[in-house]
Amino acid sequence: MKTQSVTPADIKKQWVIVDAKDQSLGRIAAEVARLLRGKHKPSFVPHLDCGDNVIVINADKVSLTGRKWDTKFYYRHSNYIGGLKATLAKDLLATYPDRLINFAVKGMLPRNKLGRKVLGNLKVYAGQEHPHEAQKPVAAPLRLAKEG
Repeated sequence: MKTQSVTPADIKKQWVIVDAKDQSLGRIAAEVARLLRGKHKPSFVPHLDCGDNVIVINADKVSLTGRKWDTKFYYRHSNYIGGLKATLAKDLLATYPDRLINFAVKGMLPRNKLGRKVLGNLKVYAGQEHPHEAQKPVAAPLRLAKEG
């Protein structure tokens, strides 16, 4: 018997839609990262992009637990002396709601070329509408428990 090795030609990608309404940010990001990597498929190999294209809608309705809206900061640096900028989570949600999910998913992917390529398969939209109807996205088989 020979061991079957998955090649890029064997990979079948599909478009998956995830609704982030009333979901915890970390839980939705973990599920999206799993779908992007392809770990839900039996043909998963860690060195290839075998995951699906993921569309996240209602990013502006994502939730954070506890007091994180007032205490969680997102940092960036301008590469100048004293150029550290900090933004609260609630301010980031008000101006760029898609970046909350982008940052959370990016932190759950590998820090290499493949991780950057896989992150390109993520599309995040603040509202219900998205321009990917032609790809016929299917609802994601999420393993999320509704928080009550």
